[in-house]
Amino acid sequence: MAHSAAHPAPHSASAGSTGLLARLNGAHHKLALNSFLVIVLAHWAEHLVQAYQIWVLGNPRPQARGVLGQWFPWLVSSEWLHYGYAIVMLVFLFLLRPGFTGRARTWWTIALAIQFWHHIEHLLLLIQAQTGTIFFGQPVVTSVVQLIVPRVELHLFYNSVVFIPMVVAMYLHLRPNEREREQMSCSCAGHRSEVRPLAPHAA
Repeated sequence: MAHSAAHPAPHSASAGSTGLLARLNGAHHKLALNSFLVIVLAHWAEHLVQAYQIWVLGNPRPQARGVLGQWFPWLVSSEWLHYGYAIVMLVFLFLLRPGFTGRARTWWTIALAIQFWHHIEHLLLLIQAQTGTIFFGQPVVTSVVQLIVPRVELHLFYNSVVFIPMVVAMYLHLRPNEREREQMSCSCAGHRSEVRPLAPHAA
């Protein structure tokens, strides 16, 4: 039976799609978001520890290696690792976007757009490291915005301007308005409780 104009069919993130993408944005959207958030917070921990080592402990920047870098120093200088994380972020932001609706999707899309540029910056660094060709006449591998902002500060900034709209999107996703809730295909915000009228007392 076709839906009437007064009662439009709820939007489904899996409409026209099947398999993994449909599950990620439907039944497993909450689990996927939480898993992604764990990865993001672990990466933040590395950056914050590195910042603490530089500006509180006064370590020279080459010796400020974060947490894992203390045991595996090559991790800090590996452009493959940094680019790999940028790709993971980009892929998660892209794959999980269909599960968002309304205002939450707008904020999630902002994070996706900024992360796309962040990934381009890391791609430029990776190309230089792999080819041995340094761009922009610099002594070390350098990205575009790094020409005016030092690398540590720059990537703290990039991570912040991606993370903040992500958090706003997740907050709004968990607290949708009625229209957004009707369009959701996942259960991240819980199920709306139906108010049932009390049965009349028997005469």
